[in-house]
Amino acid sequence: TTDVKSAVALLALAEQRQQATAALAALRQTSTAYLGKFATAEPVHRLHRGDPQQPRELIAPGALVKFGPTLALSGDSPEQQRRESLAHWIADPRHPLTARVMVNRLWQHHFGRGLVDTPSDFGRNGARPTHPELLDWLADELVAQNGSLKSLQRTMVLSATYRQASTHHAAAKALDADGRLLWRYPPQRLEAETLRDTILAVSGNLQHLGGGPGFDLFQPNGNYVKVYTPREDFGPSEWRRMIYQAKPRMQLDNVFGVFDCPDAGQTAPKRTSSITPLQALNLLNSRFIQQQADIFAKRLEQEADGEARIDRAFALAFGRTPREGERAAAARLIEAHGLPAFCRAILNANEFLFVY
Repeated sequence: TTDVKSAVALLALAEQRQQATAALAALRQTSTAYLGKFATAEPVHRLHRGDPQQPRELIAPGALVKFGPTLALSGDSPEQQRRESLAHWIADPRHPLTARVMVNRLWQHHFGRGLVDTPSDFGRNGARPTHPELLDWLADELVAQNGSLKSLQRTMVLSATYRQASTHHAAAKALDADGRLLWRYPPQRLEAETLRDTILAVSGNLQHLGGGPGFDLFQPNGNYVKVYTPREDFGPSEWRRMIYQAKPRMQLDNVFGVFDCPDAGQTAPKRTSSITPLQALNLLNSRFIQQQADIFAKRLEQEADGEARIDRAFALAFGRTPREGERAAAARLIEAHGLPAFCRAILNANEFLFVY
């Protein structure tokens, strides 16, 4: 009897184990995609005068030996080990370039230009840093903060250099017309994506939904060859942050593509900043801007009354209250042309387009 009970209990436990194993396997199942496969690395030879028909001695995988930690692998190292070793070599705190390149990119993001003006070229053909000691110090800080970009950005934006005004000084300009010595905060125009997202945020339409498929700024079509016809009507699905735009290569959208937005067919370590008539015309007359100005006006009507709408518009767009002259001019514009025209003027103001 005891043996029978033990056998029944054992069978029950085995069934529970089988069920648990199946449940665990189901939890571990994820979406799969064919991305490639690791293959056996082919032998690499030094090519005499670069001629593939003149192979010389075998070359083992490695990295530059003049700086950074040592990276030495045998010639028969599997591809997985090669990739992992290279990643560790790049991320090693002793690597002199990784942290410097990263902090230079962060500086470029906040100040418009990096301490090194060629963010993808720190070599002999690149530009020399304007503040080499500062670049070294920031790189050391990034390593000391365990690579925390948030902590380093906090250090940058709380600095006196970042918080200074963009006031013009004739004497300083005479010595440094390009502003490379940072005697004032360098004014810079919002990038295309940031500008569009800001317009949506001010009008109250920005959709914060994250993830999922992107949206398209071009009309769908059933042609066997894609035809990029810009949309004229926009709704909530197109009011998400522009990072979710399904961006085609070599094709820019009609409104914000003219704001020096690079196409997706090439790398862009830094963007140009031009001023063209098309930019002004798009911000003034495009269907998107007219629509957002109308919705912005409706938001003001819901949130304030009378001249308080002017104060509310300035608070949303500029983060300040209007001066008396601005309030009077805004009131005259609204009386003559309506609240949507005033909202469109706000979205076209230099103070809205530029960070000072």
